[in-house]
Amino acid sequence: MKTPLNKKQLIVIIAALLIGALLAALIVTRKGATPGQDDHEEHGGHAETAEVDHGGKPHQEDAVPARGPHGGKLFVSQGYGLEATIFDHSAGPQFRIYTYQDGKALDPSASKVQVTLERLGRAAQTMRFAREEDYLRGDAVVGEPHSFKVGVLAEHGGKTYRFAYEQVEARVTMSEIQVAQNGIDIHTAGPARIKSVLKLNGEIMLNADRTVHVAPRLAGMVESVSANAGQTVRKGQVLAVLSSQALAGERSALLAAEQRLALARSVFERERSLWQQKITAEQDYQQARAAMQEAGIAAQSARQKLDALGVGAGSLKQLARYEVRAPIDGVITQKTVAAGESVKEEASLFVVADMSTVWVELSVSARDLETIRQGQNATVRAADTSASGTISYVSTLVGEQTRAARARVVLPNTKGVWRPGLPVTVDVVAAEVTVPVAVLLEAVQNVNELPSVFGRYGDHFEARPLVLGRSDGESVEVISGLLAGEKYAAKNSFLIKADLGKAGASHDH
Repeated sequence: MKTPLNKKQLIVIIAALLIGALLAALIVTRKGATPGQDDHEEHGGHAETAEVDHGGKPHQEDAVPARGPHGGKLFVSQGYGLEATIFDHSAGPQFRIYTYQDGKALDPSASKVQVTLERLGRAAQTMRFAREEDYLRGDAVVGEPHSFKVGVLAEHGGKTYRFAYEQVEARVTMSEIQVAQNGIDIHTAGPARIKSVLKLNGEIMLNADRTVHVAPRLAGMVESVSANAGQTVRKGQVLAVLSSQALAGERSALLAAEQRLALARSVFERERSLWQQKITAEQDYQQARAAMQEAGIAAQSARQKLDALGVGAGSLKQLARYEVRAPIDGVITQKTVAAGESVKEEASLFVVADMSTVWVELSVSARDLETIRQGQNATVRAADTSASGTISYVSTLVGEQTRAARARVVLPNTKGVWRPGLPVTVDVVAAEVTVPVAVLLEAVQNVNELPSVFGRYGDHFEARPLVLGRSDGESVEVISGLLAGEKYAAKNSFLIKADLGKAGASHDH
């Protein structure tokens, strides 16, 4: 006989039946929703872009591309797959597109693909593709840096697909306040005058045209020396005093000649007076005049000999005194005499150089001789000192051993900073041209082993690899990589490169 259920048991049974009914309803609802699920699929854990149905307006979804079989960025939508990669071709980096259907390689000619690149500060670049082997190859080189937004438009099987991704390379974000705090100067690329400069090595030399070897014109004994090496002297200043017996003889001859002339003149005056009074014959008068003229010639000859020696008649007590005087204003660069020495005539006692100008002797290789010519401007540099001069001489001879010719720059030296023997470098302006785009040389940094400048785009600095041309040491011609009007970092641009290194920027294809 069955035991009747109590009220409590009935309540438990009814609750269990209700829970079961609710679960069954949820299962039915879940199964009914399966055919209408979202079109997105997953590949390798990365979201993919949705397909755009034929005839509809293309719609682009956010995507995080996966890695494809060829190492590129892989996108999949409803079974259609597209892999985009940049391949280093001999002509330059180029896009390669591989296509797939349900994970299997697809005939590349069955797809029509177009890629659009958007870079900071540049117009969009559109590339079209053609089949090559098992992929589609872009019709343009992908220039550095590979930092851009990529939009891919693909058509296959009557459907249109859009994929997009962005890759950032060699970019640093820096506000205007940070730019000012770091002392970074922003300049604008544009036309500039570029001087083609030839760099030569040289040495400061005495100006030989203003350097004099002081020598006595008579032998003698040195009585005193009043000047020393390194001393600045004035023209006519006494440098040394000699006692010369030869000079005493010449002065004695002059004094004797002058006395004979005085006697002959006295006789002539007397004979002329007597002749005028008709006391003496005219013959005596003529003989006296001839004697006076001969005595005058002898005295003049003796005086000219002393003038040629650079000395005067002197006094009767100092007939042998010979004063050696400075021939020009300058500095005594060499002294080879001392008191008590016996010196011969024409022996060099002093070297006096006018240091207001100096020579810069240059060595010019044979291949540069066509570039160097008289009258060219030149800048001479040594340590922190520089000065401008002109080329005054270019030798027509080439040394047998050095295979180089000599050239010379005359350099003003009023302050005396250019000392003979000092090695210098000389920049010679060979030519001067106007180039359409140039940047300051201090702005150029080496980024990814390429000469680059950091372009300024909003709050971003991004490295722009350059092909450089002529330079004059201050500015450099930009053949490609930067457009006229683009702004770039000049002074302290190395700080941006340092920040780039801290960020661990990579070069990604």
